[in-house]
Amino acid sequence: MTTESATQHESHSALRRIAGGVLAIAQTRLELIGIEIAEEKERLLISLFIALAGMLLSLMALVTLTVLIAVTFWDSYRWQSLAVLTAVYTLAAIGCGLNAWNRLRNSPPMFPATLAELEKDSAALRHPK
Repeated sequence: MTTESATQHESHSALRRIAGGVLAIAQTRLELIGIEIAEEKERLLISLFIALAGMLLSLMALVTLTVLIAVTFWDSYRWQSLAVLTAVYTLAAIGCGLNAWNRLRNSPPMFPATLAELEKDSAALRHPK
């Protein structure tokens, strides 16, 4: 009976160590994904504010350019100059929209470090040393 009890105690101890190891790995991976989420959020917010500032300044420049061209050609080609400007702005907007769509569609996967670590963990579990 004592050998059975010792064997059970050893197996429970081994299971506890394995469970503790698994929980430690899970905790590390969760901390890593938390760090990556924070970094991604910061990067996106900075990019968003820079893009917003650029858009506002570009809009101001386009309005000024439109007024300048309209005033310059007001006597001779008023509607033609405005039509050309409208076409140019429309084509530029379509180009920007397509570029943004392409970037979203072809963006790299999120959380590359976490995915790499999970792949290592998976490989280690499949092929223990």
